[in-house]
Amino acid sequence: MGLIKKLAGQSAIYGISSILGKSINFLLVPLYTGYLPKEELGSFTMLYAMIAFLNVIFTFGMETSYFRFSTGKGLDPKVVFQNAQSLVAVVGLSLGIILFLFAENLSLLFDYQGKSHLFQWAAMILTIDALMALPFARLRLDGRSLTFALLKLLNIFLNVGFNVLFIVVAYHIVEGDILQILYPFVSQWYNPDWGVDYILLANLLANLLILPFLWKLAGQWEFQLKRTILLPMWKYALPLLFMGLAGVTNDVFSRGLFEYALPDGFYPELTSREAGGVFGATFRLAILMSLIIQAFKYAAEPFFFQQSENKNSPLLFARVMHWFIIFCTFLMVVVAVNLKLIGALFFQADGYTAALPMVPILLMGYLLLGVYYNLSIWFKITDQTRYSFYITLVGAFITVVIILTLVPIWGFIGGALSTLGSYLVMVLLCYFIGQKYYPIPYQTKKDIGYLIIAFLLSYGGFLLDTGSLAINFILHTSIILLYGGLIFLMEKKELYSLLKSLSKK
Repeated sequence: MGLIKKLAGQSAIYGISSILGKSINFLLVPLYTGYLPKEELGSFTMLYAMIAFLNVIFTFGMETSYFRFSTGKGLDPKVVFQNAQSLVAVVGLSLGIILFLFAENLSLLFDYQGKSHLFQWAAMILTIDALMALPFARLRLDGRSLTFALLKLLNIFLNVGFNVLFIVVAYHIVEGDILQILYPFVSQWYNPDWGVDYILLANLLANLLILPFLWKLAGQWEFQLKRTILLPMWKYALPLLFMGLAGVTNDVFSRGLFEYALPDGFYPELTSREAGGVFGATFRLAILMSLIIQAFKYAAEPFFFQQSENKNSPLLFARVMHWFIIFCTFLMVVVAVNLKLIGALFFQADGYTAALPMVPILLMGYLLLGVYYNLSIWFKITDQTRYSFYITLVGAFITVVIILTLVPIWGFIGGALSTLGSYLVMVLLCYFIGQKYYPIPYQTKKDIGYLIIAFLLSYGGFLLDTGSLAINFILHTSIILLYGGLIFLMEKKELYSLLKSLSKK
C-alpha cells in the first residue's frame, strides 16, 4: 500500500499541475472560437497533428529507453543520460534543419501557399521539444515531480500569455479599443490576416524561453556518443518509435485526416476545413480525461521500471490498474453528464454544439488509452518492445479505416469512434499477449463491469435533458451519486484500507 501511496502522491503532483496548466490553456478554446474563423481552427488542427506526428520521430522512443537502461541494467544513469541526450540532440537538430529548408515545398504540398514560415516555425518547435524531452524525463526518473510540474506550468503560462497578447490585446490595440498610445508600435508588426500563425509563434517563444531553465535544473549535460551504450538503447527504442507513430495516428493524426475524409457539404453550414476546426476544438472537451492519463503516465512509467525487480510487482501492477479504472470511470461520468454546460461555457460561436455527442465516446477512448498504458508495462520490462509496434500498428490501421469509412456516414461521431475502436482493440491485444509472456492477476471481470456501467451512465446522462436546468442538475447529480455509491459498495473494504494507509504520515 505504501508503494501505491507513493505513486498516488506523484500522480497527484503531475495531475494538479497538468489540470491547472491545461485549465489555463483550456481558456484558449473560447479565445480561439471567439476571435478566429473556423477555417483557421482547421489549419491549427492539421498543423498540430503534423507536429505531434513528427515529434515522435524527433525523440524516437529514447525517453522510455532512458528509463529502462537507467534502472535494472547495471549502468550509471548519468552516463545513460549524457549519451541519450547527445543522440537526441544530433537527430533533432538534423531533422529540424531539413524540415526548415524544405518549408516552402511543404507549404505548397499542404495547400498553405505563402505560409512557408508556419513550417519553419514548426521545425523550430520540434527541435526545441526534442532538446527538452530527455531533461524532463530525467526529472521524472529522479522523482523531482514538483520541479517538473513547475516548469511545465511556466511553459503553459508563457504560451497562453503570448496567445492573449497576439490574438486579443494586439487586435484591440490596432482596432483602437485600448491602449491607443501603443498603436504606432503594434501596428508595425501586427498582421490581421494571421490566426494559426500567432498560435505557432506563441508556442515557439514559450519553448525558447523555458529551455535554458530546464537544462539548468535537470543537471549538467556533456556530449557523449558511446556505441556500447547507444546501440542496445537504439534496438530497444526502435519498436517504440513505430509504436509512437502509430499511437499519434490513433490520437492526433486522425484530427488532421478528418477534414479530408468528410464529404463536401456534409454539414451545410460548414466547409470541410471548418468542420475539421469544430472537430479539433470539440476534441478538447475530453481534455480532463487526457490530463489524468498524461499525469498517470508521467508518474507510472519510471515507477513501474523501478518496481520491476520486486517479486510482488505483478500484484502491485494489478492493484494500480484496478484503482486507476475506478478513478477514471468516476471522472468520466462527472464530465459526461455536465458536457452541455461545459460546452456552453467554452464555445463562443455557433456551430460547435453539433459535435458534442462525440465527447462521451472520446472520454471512453482516452480511458482505454490509460488502460493500455497500464497493460503495456509487460513488454517494456521484458524487453519485448517489438510487440508495441505490432499492437499500435493494428490500432493505427483501425483508426484510418474507421475515419475513412464512418466519417463520410456519421461525421463527428465517426471520427470519435476511430479513437474508441482503435484503443479498444489495442487494449485487447495487449492484454491477451501480455498474459502469455508476463501474467498479471488483473481483476478483469470487475474492471470490465466498471467500464461498461460507467460508459452507459455517461452517455445516458449526457442525453438526458428535461428542458429544466434545475431538474437536469438534480438528475445528473443523482447519476454521479449512483455510480459513486456503487463504487463504495463494491470496494468498501479496500477503500477503508486505502484511506487508512494514505492518512498515515
